[in-house]
Amino acid sequence: MRAAILSIGDELLLGEVVDTNAATIAARLYNLGVNLPLQMTVGDSMQDIVDACQLLAGKSDTVIVTGGLGPTVDDVTAMAAAKLAGSPLEPNLEAMAHLKNFAEKVAEKLHPANDKQALMPVSAKVIPNPVGTACGFSLVHEGCRFFFLPGVPGEMVSMLDETVLPALASSGRLRTLRTKTFKVSGVSEAELDVMLQGMTEGFAAASIAFCVNFPEIEVKIRVVADEELTADEIIAIVGDKTRNILGSRVFAEDGETIDTVVAGLFKKTGATLSLAESCTGGLIAKRITDLSGSSTYFLEGLVTYSNRAKIDLLGVPAQLLEEKGAVSAEVAMAMARGAREKSGSDLALAVTGIAGPEGGSAEKPVGTVFMALAGQEQCRVRLFNFHGDREQVRLVTSFAALNWLRRELLARP
Repeated sequence: MRAAILSIGDELLLGEVVDTNAATIAARLYNLGVNLPLQMTVGDSMQDIVDACQLLAGKSDTVIVTGGLGPTVDDVTAMAAAKLAGSPLEPNLEAMAHLKNFAEKVAEKLHPANDKQALMPVSAKVIPNPVGTACGFSLVHEGCRFFFLPGVPGEMVSMLDETVLPALASSGRLRTLRTKTFKVSGVSEAELDVMLQGMTEGFAAASIAFCVNFPEIEVKIRVVADEELTADEIIAIVGDKTRNILGSRVFAEDGETIDTVVAGLFKKTGATLSLAESCTGGLIAKRITDLSGSSTYFLEGLVTYSNRAKIDLLGVPAQLLEEKGAVSAEVAMAMARGAREKSGSDLALAVTGIAGPEGGSAEKPVGTVFMALAGQEQCRVRLFNFHGDREQVRLVTSFAALNWLRRELLARP
């Protein structure tokens, strides 16, 4: 089965709203085994919608359309569908009953303009909306099946899951799709491409792709096969080969993240953690505490942004700050030791650096970050020279901190 997605709305074309609907639909179709070679976006123009539908009908078996089913003047999708199908646009009794029931359910009289949402092509079949006013509808045009859904994400997802996907699943024209994802760091996209050349040789059903998601890179192995067993066997073989080549560069697989991996390792080892953050402003602590259960290993985090805070809260010597500066290996180590001593944690990690855009110098440019990790026996420090704007420097610093904790915990018994 070949499917396409058509998103409608001027706000999407102008970049005022991010099209999350298309991403949601694409993921659902992939998991179902539907081939999705095309996505399009058009504005609130009836003729543009008709032209797009006509184009996609010639290239697809199924088209899922979102947007333009509201009660306002710019909502013209139903009219475009009627023109496409050469079918009159008339009030649909089922859709009218839905509007009445919805008004009774919310105990509120709907505006007369909402009556527009009951207008559908005569040839269309209603798609119920369990959470909103606008019913969707489906119709067949030139052998292509169209599903028209509202653009409100919550409504669209409910209708997609309850009606559209079951209808596609019952068609019997699906293939088995499998994806294996390796998340890696410490290597460039170009280097990865060279390392993994020939990885899928001998497996015509398999392909490999790379996706940069700063500050990490995802290596995606995809398999498309007619039989589920075949797809599972191929993904296992190619996945094992890829894992062996990438080695320690892999920090997470599939649905894992660096955050969830580190959380799991802390729980597994029983170690506890404290943080002393300067340039990251608490971002590392946020990432750790975003996950449920972090209270079992995360004791405390201090944002010691000023020199006075470093002195008062962490016991960093004022003379050390004067002589070495806040952004230095010596101060980072003093911060880590202070955090560990005051919290009683097994590990304490500290970061101090220059996130920019101001504050850099020739000796310590923007992106200079010192990171220290204090344990029971020793305190180690690392110098990083990151690139990017303020947000990117802070983000990659938090990632590097978590990755250091990951490696430290993996080395523990």
